[in-house]
Amino acid sequence: MADTARAHLNMLLVEEQNLLRKTVSLTARSLGLGAVHEAATLQAAERLLRERAFQGAVISIDCGAQGDCMYNLTLLDKLRNGLSASPATIPIAVMVDQATTDLMRELRERQVNRVILKPFRAKILLEAFESFSGAPPAQR
Repeated sequence: MADTARAHLNMLLVEEQNLLRKTVSLTARSLGLGAVHEAATLQAAERLLRERAFQGAVISIDCGAQGDCMYNLTLLDKLRNGLSASPATIPIAVMVDQATTDLMRELRERQVNRVILKPFRAKILLEAFESFSGAPPAQR
């Protein structure tokens, strides 16, 4: 039953790097974790979020090399405020290039379930998606 539920999961991955998106999406499908819908931009992610419900999302909110950069948390706010086809309570993991105290506070306020620091292995994203099902981890 858990495998059936897991196979029907719709998950969103928002990441600008094409190779990473494709690797995670194909691997998740081959492991039976469900469908990972890819978005390279925030605009594409917003469109997908309006069109379908997701059981979880992994969202990159890179700031880049700028020291005084402000992270764009708009997509997180829209999700948590119910401005999508998904429940406002879906699990969200965020990928960031650096985790400042202020950013971590902002993410806690938005009830982000997991913070993934870059660089990381694709396996970390797969584990995040796997956790969205609430089922025990698949044997690999």
